[in-house]
Amino acid sequence: MRRIWAIIERDLRRFRRSPVLVIVSILVPLVQLVVLGYAFGGKIKNLRLGIVDEDHGVPAVKIHEMCQAIAANAFTFTPISYSDEAGALRDLRDGRINGVLEIPPQFSRKVAAGGNPNIALVVDNTDQFSASALEESFDGMLQSYNAPPVAARTTADAVLSVVEVYPYVPYIQFLLPGVIVLSVFVSAMIGGGIIFIDDKARGLHEGYLVTPISKFELILGFTLAGAIKAIIAGVVLITVGSLIAGIPDPLNPLRMARLLLLVIATAMALISMMFLIMVRVSDPLVPRAIFGMLNTVLYFPSGAVYPTESFPGWMKVITTVDPFTYAVHGFKELILKNTGLVAISGDLAFLIGFTIITLGAATLLFRRTL
Repeated sequence: MRRIWAIIERDLRRFRRSPVLVIVSILVPLVQLVVLGYAFGGKIKNLRLGIVDEDHGVPAVKIHEMCQAIAANAFTFTPISYSDEAGALRDLRDGRINGVLEIPPQFSRKVAAGGNPNIALVVDNTDQFSASALEESFDGMLQSYNAPPVAARTTADAVLSVVEVYPYVPYIQFLLPGVIVLSVFVSAMIGGGIIFIDDKARGLHEGYLVTPISKFELILGFTLAGAIKAIIAGVVLITVGSLIAGIPDPLNPLRMARLLLLVIATAMALISMMFLIMVRVSDPLVPRAIFGMLNTVLYFPSGAVYPTESFPGWMKVITTVDPFTYAVHGFKELILKNTGLVAISGDLAFLIGFTIITLGAATLLFRRTL
């Protein structure tokens, strides 16, 4: 243990003397949480909707009034009146507005005659999010428009009642577990990849090879040193990120203890994985070159950003063997649902087993020669 601790102490001293590495490993994921959480988490508002009314009858006026009500309450869109269809469509193509609502001639007459009149919603489908927001808004508006003025006393219609098990979860809270894992991964990439390869490139690695330390002790020392840095980053992200995201009772001691256990398992798994990838690498440019690829292949298929149930079959294969998947699921259970260790026992088992396999493989592949 003295030999292993010497490696850990030397690595942590260097880490302390490099505050930029500390800032990068902690601040970058935190910035990502805030930016992505608020960029993708809110409802779409203040879209610009052009209205072309070629009817001007009382039913058409009612459409205008309902649009004004949506603009004043839900703020989904701001209606802009156009006198001709061509001008509205031209502004739609030029990006000045997000959609065009067309009320055709004879609309009011068809309403009075019960002839199922049509109104057209023209959307810019290059932006599916805005188009879907407009479509959903008008679907709800037309349901109210078509509702009979006097509701029936009794009805045989089936009604769906949605019961939510947990309080409303904003997207920034949904994103927090993935960002915690990402912060651990950034520390693993720096401590388990970039620094290790830089030592080999500068010849510092040769000093270890002339000592009596074994290959396993050497790999374990590097892994524990990198894991300590990753754990620090993870704990900071859990604390600060929970406060920013508005997690209820974020500093509960029992929850923090369970989260710390999962952070340790995640850090060990990701650090050992990085050493397995880098154990035969000598070029210092390699870890920097593959950082983006690893981030994409591991982070996005894990369910941190979007549910894995929507993935194609080949992508679900990556999800099954990706340690990010189990870490993200575990953090979601503990942070969003406040469950116990039983709920994440499968995640912990995978991460521990993954650590043992990758550490063993890295030890076998490690060379005690230059």
